[in-house]
Amino acid sequence: MTTLNTLVKYFLSLTLIVLSSSALAENPIVKLETSEGDITVVLFADKSPKTVENFLAHVDEGFYENTVFHRIIDNFMVQGGGFDVDLKQKKTERKVINESKNRLHNDRGTLAMARTSDPDSAGSQFFINQRNNPRLDWTPFKPGYTVFGEVITGMRIVDFMASTPTGNAVGKTDK
Repeated sequence: MTTLNTLVKYFLSLTLIVLSSSALAENPIVKLETSEGDITVVLFADKSPKTVENFLAHVDEGFYENTVFHRIIDNFMVQGGGFDVDLKQKKTERKVINESKNRLHNDRGTLAMARTSDPDSAGSQFFINQRNNPRLDWTPFKPGYTVFGEVITGMRIVDFMASTPTGNAVGKTDK
């Protein structure tokens, strides 16, 4: 079983709605509806086409409905897209190759794919950077975490999530 670092006690079930999805040549806009408010993001299909295609496929099949932001680290990031409201991990067969050479940076407000130590292991889980995280960027010496979008409205919701007291899950400590 995957270890969860932290869990927001009572909120942040997640629903994603594509507001503008005509062609991947465009940069689609997606609204993340949370129990604490909406977060609207633009996806960088022009810079991370495979990652955006993977993310939108999960959205289209309803994969993200009733999921939670299960990993929240204040002054770092909030992560979601992998666990339902009962903390059961959702399985996805879909994986996407790492596109972190796109030279997009893990800056405050950007969305990036979560992954294991295998650079090409990203599936459904993503995170929103709460601060600039240059150590997550691609370098010639290490693969980074693929940035594929950016918050255009609702960053205050991300900041609120990051500052909310969390409970422990699977042996981790409270904030």
